[in-house]
Amino acid sequence: MWDMRRIAFAALFITCAFAQDLKEFEKRVTEFTLKNGLHFIIVERHEAPVVSFHTYINAGAVDDPNGKTGVAHMFEHMAFKGTEAIGSKNIVAEKRALANIEKVYDELDQEKRKGPTADKTRVGELEKKLKDAIETANSYVDSELYTRILEESGENGLNASTAPDATRYFYSLPSNRLELWYLMESDRFLHPVFREFYKERDVVREEKRMRVESSPNGRLFEILLAGAFEGHPYKNPPAAFSSDIENLRVGDAERFMKTYYVPGNMTIAIVGDIDPKECRRLAEQYFGPMVPAPLPPGVITVEPQQEGERRVTMQSPAQPLFIVGYKRPDQNHADDAVFDVIDGIVSGGRTGWMYQEMVEKSQTALAVDTGSGLPGGKYPNLYAFMALPNSGKTIDDFEKGVYEIIDRLKKETIDETTMKRVKTKVRASVIRQLGSNPGLAAELTRYHVSYGDWRMLFRSVEEIDKVSAADVQRVAKQYFIDKTRTVAYHVKPTKEGQ
Repeated sequence: MWDMRRIAFAALFITCAFAQDLKEFEKRVTEFTLKNGLHFIIVERHEAPVVSFHTYINAGAVDDPNGKTGVAHMFEHMAFKGTEAIGSKNIVAEKRALANIEKVYDELDQEKRKGPTADKTRVGELEKKLKDAIETANSYVDSELYTRILEESGENGLNASTAPDATRYFYSLPSNRLELWYLMESDRFLHPVFREFYKERDVVREEKRMRVESSPNGRLFEILLAGAFEGHPYKNPPAAFSSDIENLRVGDAERFMKTYYVPGNMTIAIVGDIDPKECRRLAEQYFGPMVPAPLPPGVITVEPQQEGERRVTMQSPAQPLFIVGYKRPDQNHADDAVFDVIDGIVSGGRTGWMYQEMVEKSQTALAVDTGSGLPGGKYPNLYAFMALPNSGKTIDDFEKGVYEIIDRLKKETIDETTMKRVKTKVRASVIRQLGSNPGLAAELTRYHVSYGDWRMLFRSVEEIDKVSAADVQRVAKQYFIDKTRTVAYHVKPTKEGQ
């Protein structure tokens, strides 16, 4: 355990080093925006002959249209299916077959919309015709060719993610494959082909089934959001509504792409053994042809003010979980750093208050945690306290323990030793993110989009250092209040008829 002098020295060292590092770091950064609005952040790191790429789209599940939840995720899947030049055995025949799928699907939809008067025989015929049309189109696909090309070129970490606020595409390559990335990445946004869409739709539906529907904790989290948010699309399941997924069409994904995958809504970071001048030349060559377009609209619905506690429960025979979420402001609010410090105080591992009080002392809980910025941070969101109650303990026992921790935040002035320890840990976690090329590329794009300047990644350390014990107390009193909280937990299933 560090004594106070060692903690103070470490805090001072990290703060001074970070300020100095920003000046040095800026010397290795080249930043430019193409005429079409696409922004690049290039960082030279010549320690190893590798380079990491991170493409950040400022759109995610929160931007899914009503009735089309899951469409942002669907396009992410489509982006790995190849292009006109990559992934087809016969692009002319394939495009013709893909158009035929949509024609038959339209006919099927029209018949089904007749409701009770729909011709069941006709529906059956069209369903068979649709299946045959899909099989025909799929026969032209050179499956996984897009990813195989990258794998054979030495890629590492090829993946993507769709979050509520953003969609990300990322991987690393040997530095002598730099131009290959430019070719492959630009082509999938310039000339996408929505091949195997309905096959991939089944994959997305299965992901929902496995990760959420088969997970009591995943379902409870969805129920928490639905209870906490009344109007804002953060209320929608991050993994989408199952019925929406099952009815998504190619046109839905095409419209989403045309609206949100515009150059001005995209940011790319390239970090590694590269020449910035060559990066810019290739950017102009490969991404320059992307047509500029208006920035997409943001979410216009403002969540109505919550005027009373909300409670939601879910029957489950599984290990019970308890979550209490409080409304908090978005990531650009001046109090954002205070919530980070509160995280460190309350749930910072074995030194956190929740662990010490509820796991070790009272043994109310088996495990505890907190989460800030749920489900995303772009808009006002939730700060949540979570735990698995211990055997023989009730939800009431745990709920009481959580509120005692919150009351302590409101009434107790955090001592200087705790504040310095927490700040050192928070700052160290920020610094660790910069250690790898992929981690740095991810954070640079996120901070550029979320805060308007990638330098906020470094300045966030200064914001943490400014947080005082009085700030912690003020924020706890202001935001952790009864009328803005939503409580969600599992209850044992009742017998039939009860």
